[in-house]
Amino acid sequence: MPTASLRLLLVALLAVTLTGGLAACGKKARPETPADATYPRQYPDPQSVD
Repeated sequence: MPTASLRLLLVALLAVTLTGGLAACGKKARPETPADATYPRQYPDPQSVD
């Protein structure tokens, strides 16, 4: 049935798009994760801020 193969094609395309988007998102987020390194500088110890 053409509709079944078309649906399969759409699902496969969607899956590739989603995984590609997630991979791109992960690559983008990784270099920015050094936010952990700057965390103490941006937000000092809450007890010392008072």
